[in-house]
Amino acid sequence: MNGREFLSGLKAGTSIAVGYFPIALTFGLLAKTTGLSLIEAVAMSIFVYAGAAQYISLSLITAGVAPAVIVLNTFIVNIRHFLMTAALNEKMQPDDRWKKALYAFGITDESFSVLATQKGNKLSTAFAVGVIVIAYGSWVIFTAIGHLIGANLPQFLQASMSIALYAMFVGLLVPSMRGNRKVVSLALIAGAVNSLFYFTEWLSTGWAIMVSTLASAIFIEWISRKGVAH
Repeated sequence: MNGREFLSGLKAGTSIAVGYFPIALTFGLLAKTTGLSLIEAVAMSIFVYAGAAQYISLSLITAGVAPAVIVLNTFIVNIRHFLMTAALNEKMQPDDRWKKALYAFGITDESFSVLATQKGNKLSTAFAVGVIVIAYGSWVIFTAIGHLIGANLPQFLQASMSIALYAMFVGLLVPSMRGNRKVVSLALIAGAVNSLFYFTEWLSTGWAIMVSTLASAIFIEWISRKGVAH
C-alpha cells in the first residue's frame, strides 16, 4: 500500500471525523439510555456503521420490534449504497475484488462525497482506505465515548434523553426539506401512511415504518416519471 496516498486519505477524511463527533457521541449516549450495553453499542457501530439506520434501530429496539424487521428496515434505508459504490467504482483504480469489498463496507454519504469530489486521475485504494479508516475509527470511538458519558449521567437525565432521538430525526430531515419539494412530499406521505397504520393498528411499528417508507418512495417516483412523460 502506498503510504503517501494513505496519509493523504487520512488528511482528506479528517473533516468527516470532526463531523462525526457530535453525531456518534449522541448515538452512544442514546444507545445507553435505550438499554444497550457498551459492547452492544460499539458492536453496532463496528458491524452496521450506518448513522441514520443506527438511530432508527434504536427507536425500533425501544418499541420492541422483531430483529428481522429491524434488519429489513436497515437494508431499505441503506439501499442507496448500491448506487454510491457502483458510481465510485468508476472513479477508483483497478484492484482486487476483495480489496474493493473491504473499502466498500466503509462507504457512507460523507466518505462518498469526499472520494467522489476528488479531482485528477483515478483514486488509489490506499487513498480510499485512508479516508475510510479515519471516518470509521472516529465513528466507533465516539460511540464508545458517548456511551460512557451516558453511563455517568443522572438517571433522570438518561430518561429524558429519549426525546433527543426524535430531535435528531427532525434535525436530519429539515435541512434536506428546504427548497426540495420531493423530500417534503416524501416526508408528508410517509408520515400520513405511518399514522394510518399507527391509529388503525393494521401493522406493527417496524412493518409500518418499512411499508410507509417504500410506499411514499414508490408513489413519488411514479408521479415524477409520469410528469416527465407528459
